[in-house]
Amino acid sequence: MLPFLRKIVFPFSLIYAVIIHIRNFLFDIGIFKSVSFQTPTICIGNLSVGGTGKTPMIEYLVRNMEVSNIAVLSRGYKRKSSGFVLAGPDSTVADLGDEPFQLHKKFPVLSVAVDADRRNGIQQLETLIKPDVILLDDAFQHRKVKATFNILLTSYQNLYPRDWYLPTGDLRDSKREARRANLIIVTKCPQGLTASEKAEIVQRLKPQSNQKVLFSSLGYAAAFKNAQGKMVDAKVLSKQHLALVTGIASPEPLVEHLKSLGMEFQHLAFGDHHNFTTGDIEKLKRFDAILTTEKDFVRLDGKLAELFYLEVAHTFGAEDGERLQEALRNLV
Repeated sequence: MLPFLRKIVFPFSLIYAVIIHIRNFLFDIGIFKSVSFQTPTICIGNLSVGGTGKTPMIEYLVRNMEVSNIAVLSRGYKRKSSGFVLAGPDSTVADLGDEPFQLHKKFPVLSVAVDADRRNGIQQLETLIKPDVILLDDAFQHRKVKATFNILLTSYQNLYPRDWYLPTGDLRDSKREARRANLIIVTKCPQGLTASEKAEIVQRLKPQSNQKVLFSSLGYAAAFKNAQGKMVDAKVLSKQHLALVTGIASPEPLVEHLKSLGMEFQHLAFGDHHNFTTGDIEKLKRFDAILTTEKDFVRLDGKLAELFYLEVAHTFGAEDGERLQEALRNLV
């Protein structure tokens, strides 16, 4: 939304904020019920509408948790299916949604399920899979489930204390709800963030005494990859007529990274979780090659001949990485 339009709709953001506060208050006093489960559940979420790196954080947890039987439960945003769906060999991106399908393809032994009703989804997983731990994707606002452990993400470029409620800002929940988090992770930090800069951010976040604040940066793979697993470096691709196609909430870090590699490209930015139409695909075919994110790749795969994506992952400093590991060990 254009900045001047966001200012015009400010009264609607006040109405939205009141509704959000009332809803959370009713959960706090027990009129709306929250349910806990026997299986440890880790919620990965944020207070904004996206762009904090939830899927890479789930990937980080999958790779680094000291248990083998992990399940991921997501809503499956913009999927074509309904109800509870457990990913299998024949599952498609339409069945699961782009991010759950990405996880399913990347970690074949990982149990990935989608269900808008998280309580039903957890019950189904406990019956069918009996996992050691369930990662709840984007469930911080889903208060019908009381997670065992809450990880709240906030982007360095748009810390939630600086933000405002939808539609004027990007907040979809009250800043006050940050108190429910066990860990607050500031994501997408620039490399080399100093101790004094971190201290200033912590002061803005005002964590409670029981909360830890950690800092992560985005680390990009050294080369681009295609559907066959072929690795191509930036120098080779730079010789072609390139387009960068993004359908994510915050493409700016990727754009800056590619520019830092000296790459020249036309950036075609679509809305988050964009479903690419036949017309979109025809326009993309005029380029020699298409660069995209891993999330967008699962929706474009098979539709374009020269399609490449760049893997991204959260990276932590030694101290913050150990603090996160310690929290996970204590939980599981």
